[in-house]
Amino acid sequence: MTSVVAVEPKKNWKIPFFTIWTGQAVSLFGSQLVGFALIWWLTKTTGSATVLATASLVSLLPNVILGPLVGTLVDRWNRRLVMIFADSFIALATLALALLFWQGNVQFWYVYALMFVRSVAGGFHYSAMQASTSLMVPKEHLARVQGMNQMLNGGLNIISAPLGALLLEVLPLQGILGIDVITALIAITPLLFLMVPQPPRAQAAVGAPLKTSVWAEMRQGLRYAFSWPGLVIIGIMATLINFLLTPAFSLMPILVIKHFNGQALQLAWMESAWGVGVMAGGFLLSVWGGFKRRMYTSFVGVFGIGITSLVIGLLPASAFPWAVGVMFFSGFTNPIANGPLFAALQASVDPEMQGRIFTLIGSFASAMSPIGLIVAGPVADHLGVQTWFLIGGVVTLLMALSMFMVPAVVHFEEGHPQKKKDSSPQAILPVVPEASQD
Repeated sequence: MTSVVAVEPKKNWKIPFFTIWTGQAVSLFGSQLVGFALIWWLTKTTGSATVLATASLVSLLPNVILGPLVGTLVDRWNRRLVMIFADSFIALATLALALLFWQGNVQFWYVYALMFVRSVAGGFHYSAMQASTSLMVPKEHLARVQGMNQMLNGGLNIISAPLGALLLEVLPLQGILGIDVITALIAITPLLFLMVPQPPRAQAAVGAPLKTSVWAEMRQGLRYAFSWPGLVIIGIMATLINFLLTPAFSLMPILVIKHFNGQALQLAWMESAWGVGVMAGGFLLSVWGGFKRRMYTSFVGVFGIGITSLVIGLLPASAFPWAVGVMFFSGFTNPIANGPLFAALQASVDPEMQGRIFTLIGSFASAMSPIGLIVAGPVADHLGVQTWFLIGGVVTLLMALSMFMVPAVVHFEEGHPQKKKDSSPQAILPVVPEASQD
């Protein structure tokens, strides 16, 4: 027999959670500045599209390949310590590169190395923070917190690039890297003094923790995910949207130049409108919280994303001002779709499984982005970029409408279907004890 005791957030959760959240927000701001500065340095130093594409892959692939393993380790380890060590590792690697820039001894592959380290450590940090949120925040407030996360990301998208460009005019690159080290220390400091609840661990009949290997727990996470129809459908939906819409919005510069006959200023207007929309949508969600059934709120957001993508694909070349407005609405619907979905996952997935589930969905969804770019490029070259927006918009729209009629997704928040048979999470997916291998 095994047993798991649920962990409920404390009533006075706001001060500890938002203290940690604020530190993480400051660190994310520093990371955005560094990301912009490094990409700009690679662009000026090499002028190579291949180098920039490689940099994107170095940042993307670690989480695609290592995601399931990272999630398993996060579920095994102390999540507060995971965040501390992840931030510390990123800060040390960034400091090392700053010293190399200060000495004038930098090769572009050093930048690749830092991007790789930041990607791997960032995967650990993101998974630990997302999985810890459900143990710190009451379920009824999860959607509002996700709205704040979306609003934060939208605001950073607006200010990080222009501020990064301004800082590059007044600081050497090592100075900007130094800012990121300081913001990482700000994020680490609250974690040294505040407790982060841990998910319950399976207990044997005698009360001792079950000893299982990393690989056994990874397999357990996969069985847990694939035995939950609603979760599988949500994962497929997220993967398909990433396959269709990430390439579409990546091709926005081509749309602005070739269809709207615009230049960099027009592209900036489009991207800024989207960022402002994300902030507005995130603010609305943080105040409103969404419908009582979170999945309905998410479906409405996905519907809005599909409509805006379709409209962008249909707009004539003379309708650029309308395109800016549509981009605002596209950004507005983004947190309405994503925020409640993340909140539903945090509220419904067993806490001891969340690290594995978040990274598993993220790995599959992220893997589709480069594949989508490979397919979308030739299609856009032959049929026009608007064609890909039309395809993505129609498919996303149909998915949103169909989800209202899929009971497994509509009732996703009721939890794993086998919980109706047994309330013990471990009875759903029993773990066979193995000798620990880590």
